Amino acid sequence: MAKTSLPLKDKKAIGEILTGILADAVILYTKTRKFHWNVSGPSFMELHKLFEDQYQQLETAIDEIAEKINKMGFSTPGTLAEFLQFGSLSEAPGKYPDQQSMIRELHQDHEKVIATLRKAIDACDEEHHDALTADFLTDLARQHETISWTLRRYLK
Repeated sequence: MAKTSLPLKDKKAIGEILTGILADAVILYTKTRKFHWNVSGPSFMELHKLFEDQYQQLETAIDEIAEKINKMGFSTPGTLAEFLQFGSLSEAPGKYPDQQSMIRELHQDHEKVIATLRKAIDACDEEHHDALTADFLTDLARQHETISWTLRRYLK
């Protein structure tokens, strides 16, 4: 167990919070990648590039979240089964929506992640007295808000 200034019970709780956030990030990354590969229609290239930019941002965040879990002194989950177990987002195997549905689904998922992050920020700061993790999660929430806002601009 890594040494930090937090009590073990707080580190464990924060580790669980971060694991759920990591799982949702991986699920959202995978869905964004799927949509990048399968988008078609009049705005194909624009959306293809937009989704690529978004999954690259998620990929960076995934690595940072995983490292944060390790910094707390815990092993980071790394299998799809674990991500589906710990995450709150869902997949849609075998479904290939149209452009607007892709955008809507990604927007909704980012909004769910933002809501999760807001709760996690409060829990880390107020319950577990870990301003560093709350700050880290605040940065993640800002990234998701920007992506969500961008997607929302495409919705009618």
